[in-house]
Amino acid sequence: MTDHNSSPRAVAEPAIDIADVYVFPSPSRPGRLVLVLNVFPNARQGALFSDAAHYRFRIRPVTIPAGGPGSVFEVGSDEYDITVAFEAPTTTDEAGNPVQEGFCTLPSGVTVAFRANDEQATEAFGVRVFAGLRMDPLFIDGTGYVETLATGRVTFQENGTNSAEGWNILGIVVELDVATVLGQAAGTLFAVAAETVTAGKFPLRLERFGRVFVKNQLLGELGVDKVNQDLDLRELYNSEDPFELAPDYLAAYRARLNANLAALDDIDGKIDWPLRPDGTHPLTELYLGDYQVVDVAKPYAEDSYLEIEQAMQQGRAHTTSGGRSLNDDAVDTTLTFNVTAGNGPRISDGVDQATVRASDDFPYLAPPNPDPAAIGGFLVPSKVADQLAALEAAGLVSRSR
Repeated sequence: MTDHNSSPRAVAEPAIDIADVYVFPSPSRPGRLVLVLNVFPNARQGALFSDAAHYRFRIRPVTIPAGGPGSVFEVGSDEYDITVAFEAPTTTDEAGNPVQEGFCTLPSGVTVAFRANDEQATEAFGVRVFAGLRMDPLFIDGTGYVETLATGRVTFQENGTNSAEGWNILGIVVELDVATVLGQAAGTLFAVAAETVTAGKFPLRLERFGRVFVKNQLLGELGVDKVNQDLDLRELYNSEDPFELAPDYLAAYRARLNANLAALDDIDGKIDWPLRPDGTHPLTELYLGDYQVVDVAKPYAEDSYLEIEQAMQQGRAHTTSGGRSLNDDAVDTTLTFNVTAGNGPRISDGVDQATVRASDDFPYLAPPNPDPAAIGGFLVPSKVADQLAALEAAGLVSRSR
């Protein structure tokens, strides 16, 4: 749900649908940064990466300005791209599954060849690369989450149900030696965004991902944006450059973020992010800079998602690596940050870990579920009122509870 099925295009072509992105220092190899890009929600054995699209990590140096609430990162113009591409399969393995060859192109232009689903992985030129079917590390009570958004109050149970239980995804894992691959990059603080783009000389952006819930929650149609209430902004947003938003729809993005962030703040019955006199929410500009921020000089920390962002808002120095680890409870962290600003108890959806915890060793993602259950469509909070009505009709939730 963090970004699963986040646009009509993604639903139509799951091989380019970015489910989640993770950025963290390697817990087992100091000096290395791990980038994970998951696509194809609820993938089955034999699922393929697209040979008509490229999967790209984009990395830029950032600095933290002095300030407080409302501060945003200052992003440098230097960029270090890592692009992964796949060929159409021409052979099959012993089980009859198609075999895909892949290529990882580094910022230097050097290309590392690998084979999808090769458990031995490939290591060369300062990177290790793996791509293939793995278990989805997402964990979230999707039903409780949709009900919470639709009713405007916290309705999670103490023991929630993981809506992604047993799911598989297609995962791309690139572990890079920072000194070798990023070379003379300024500083230790980096912004990382991921995207899928069309292959070819003039690539078109298909999907992009930075922080958790930006599209499916903050830009979703929660019914409180009175300016663009009937406009699904997510497909437009997907086409935007994560580091250089065009001016065309900025006003629409801001209106949606201002409205939805204010509605989230009110879920616990108190206001922790007072709006500015012009109605702007203090977090709107932060979320418009939609990328994860990681400090490669800090050691691995499992629960450090949004810590750098929170420290910047509070005017203090960050203490962790930031980014997002595979076992990080980013759902609880995001809800707590947006709803309480850290002023009060942590908000929990009652689900604290994935079906199988991720490993501390490469390729980090857990092996795939060999027999995933036939699970239906994933709950997406783009039209939460309609989804809540459907849940009520099925007897799964009750507004009067």
